[in-house]
Amino acid sequence: MKSLKWPKHSILAIAVIATWIKTVIVYVTSFDMDVENAMQMLILIINPLSFLLFFYGLSLFFKSPKAQNRYIVGGSILLALILYGNVAFYRFYNDFVTLPVLFQTSNFGELGTSAAAIINWIDILYFVDVFIIFIALKYLPKVQNVTPVRKDARKAYFVLATAVLFLNLGLAETERPQLLTRAFDRELLVKNIGTYNYHLYDIYVQSKSSAQRALADGSELVEVSNYVRANQAEPNVQMFGKYEGRNVIAVSLESLQTFVINNEMNGEVITPFLNSLTQDKDTYYFNNFYHQTGLGKTSDSEFIFENSLFGLGRGAVFFTHGENTYNSFAERLGENDYYTNVMHANNKSFWNRDMIYNSFNLDNFYDIESYNVNDENSVNWGLKDIPFFEQSTALMKEMPQPFYSRLITLTNHYPFYLDPEDVMINEFNSNSGTLNRYFQTVRYLDESVKVFFEDLKEQGLYENSIIVMYGDHYGISENHNKAMAQYLGKEEITPYDSALLQSVPLFIHIPGSNDGQVMEAVSGQLDLRPTLLHLLGIDTSKDMQLGADLFSEEHEDFVIFRDGRFITDKVVYAGEVCYDRETGVEVDIAGCQPYIERATKELGYSDQIINGDLLRFYDVETGNLTVEEK
Repeated sequence: MKSLKWPKHSILAIAVIATWIKTVIVYVTSFDMDVENAMQMLILIINPLSFLLFFYGLSLFFKSPKAQNRYIVGGSILLALILYGNVAFYRFYNDFVTLPVLFQTSNFGELGTSAAAIINWIDILYFVDVFIIFIALKYLPKVQNVTPVRKDARKAYFVLATAVLFLNLGLAETERPQLLTRAFDRELLVKNIGTYNYHLYDIYVQSKSSAQRALADGSELVEVSNYVRANQAEPNVQMFGKYEGRNVIAVSLESLQTFVINNEMNGEVITPFLNSLTQDKDTYYFNNFYHQTGLGKTSDSEFIFENSLFGLGRGAVFFTHGENTYNSFAERLGENDYYTNVMHANNKSFWNRDMIYNSFNLDNFYDIESYNVNDENSVNWGLKDIPFFEQSTALMKEMPQPFYSRLITLTNHYPFYLDPEDVMINEFNSNSGTLNRYFQTVRYLDESVKVFFEDLKEQGLYENSIIVMYGDHYGISENHNKAMAQYLGKEEITPYDSALLQSVPLFIHIPGSNDGQVMEAVSGQLDLRPTLLHLLGIDTSKDMQLGADLFSEEHEDFVIFRDGRFITDKVVYAGEVCYDRETGVEVDIAGCQPYIERATKELGYSDQIINGDLLRFYDVETGNLTVEEK
């Protein structure tokens, strides 16, 4: 019987098909991407193929079968690592990796607990195509007398690959016009052009943004400045300067979302102390306030607080533009004789804080070296919140006044574990261990804030301070929507629900004010900088900021998310759908269109300022462009 002779390039075909099929399966099983129609499914199936044809096809340029096979095997391992890296990242951030994130290696050493919760032994299946290729190389009969690939055969192969690429791009453009020019949503990019092509596009965008600074001359600021001036909200005359000279104590409440405030879990109150503050005569509680962070998470919330600009859509500004020129909240207070500092019991290099805090002109950073940290008072990411607040208050007692201190908490951080002695309520009973534990760490955070207030009073720091507390970003990602639906008593979490769940609490507590109230204004983290500076009587009319004073009668009910979603008092825009804010019912997109254009414009202006380092050409004292960079 005549033995079967496999085609000369069978390994190439096997590699393309195995990685293609695996990638499509991963798309469907590991990423929560909404596929709304047959066209979107077709695009999802096609989009890995064009890249894989090109990538593995490069083996045709190698002359020997051994070199070809080595390239294919090495390439398959590389692609498997890229895809798996995105899967692991998606499990935590519900997003896809960007090039700047890959350079945040100084953070990796701090991620041990989170990584252990993300990685599973069954993840070896993400490398199944690599195993298939190895098996094929071992057991397929070797081809004898191999001759180099003819040029016309290579040409035909790459013509086919190009045709598949243009088919993919054509279908994607039909399904989602301006996909590559309005790329705030990475999920849309991956869904339409594929994970591998997305990373090539990401490299292109990163290279482009890197070139922006070198080519910038400040002229771009003219249009941005005109927009900022035209959209300023005048301060409330009764509130402007009302609390001049007070200390400012800003507390970043790790991963705290609004849905736990004034709520219960299985009959147990989740945040008793924070609940009491919502009705406190000295507290302005904003129940319609939203985080505006991107991949930078806590560092993004810091950046937004200090600068009233958005973080970048593809990484953390703290890493990518840490040496830019900024006109931070801390700098403005420093100009008004405040002692400015950040307090965070973590390594000073984490999130590149030691570098960018210099750019913010902060006087001091109380990092882990300023605290007594040991195994007994630490959990998860480090020092527990109660000892952190106790030690921080003692440090504040020694500061010259007035001072501005921004404190960053840690305990209510994914994966939300506590020591048994710190557990105050039971776990929830959903299919998500993350959500189940979340309520316990939130309860601990609430108790720590109560201790903090008591310590401030004991140290004599309470009466002459403004205490600002805000959630820095979401704690429960969309990966846990099923469990969230169970807790909220809903059948499912829609894009409309998900947008509203990005609400985080904001408390502006002013001892002795006696006019606290619940504030319904739709607002976001960009609004914090102008609001607080105006309370202290510091003029911001010439500052390059995108937020608006929350107490201003001109403040607009409109908040933009980093991914292009937005919320007003009338509509919610999410998943490219316009919803009625009150009912959650889909309405005509025309109702959202003016806001879509504004959101795109503001996100673009913020990116221009950061990528071009444009504030080096701006004189904040005069509000004019400078001839040369500062």
